[in-house]
Amino acid sequence: MITRAIKEQEVKAIGEKFAKAKAAFIVDFKGMKVEQVTDLRKKLHPAESEMKVVRNTLAIRALKAYPDMEKAIGASLKGTNALVFAYGDVTAAAKTLATFAKDVEVFQLKTGVMDGQQLDENKIKFLSTLPGKDQLRAQLLAVFNAPAAKLVRTMNEVPSAFARVLKAKADQPSA
Repeated sequence: MITRAIKEQEVKAIGEKFAKAKAAFIVDFKGMKVEQVTDLRKKLHPAESEMKVVRNTLAIRALKAYPDMEKAIGASLKGTNALVFAYGDVTAAAKTLATFAKDVEVFQLKTGVMDGQQLDENKIKFLSTLPGKDQLRAQLLAVFNAPAAKLVRTMNEVPSAFARVLKAKADQPSA
């Protein structure tokens, strides 16, 4: 039997996870085997995410402190749910969930919330197609580096062209 104090501790712990997370997803894991759930948890760990199975009533109580999140996902807390909290790169967590949903047919993405905005299954799948934070940083650095690289190539071309002209002149037969 769960006492009132244990429930309050659980609500507080869930509330702290909501506060720390950049995004939260609600997934339906009904029909999954224990090995599959364990596998999903292991896959979420490198993405700085965690899956927590909680009672819907306790999650709803925890959401009371976060009105934007409550409005976005509160109504979806029905049935057998697990909450996936994304603490790091949200796209990495979304990619992991979308890939797992393709592999395990009984696993279902229900909804999610990011920056107070509700994410339905299609938005989560779209989010999973976006490049990750590291890839975006690399692309941005490439954009910053392109003008300097082009300038160096242009400046290097002048002496190279002069050297080719001298070489061509030296290779001409003397008349």
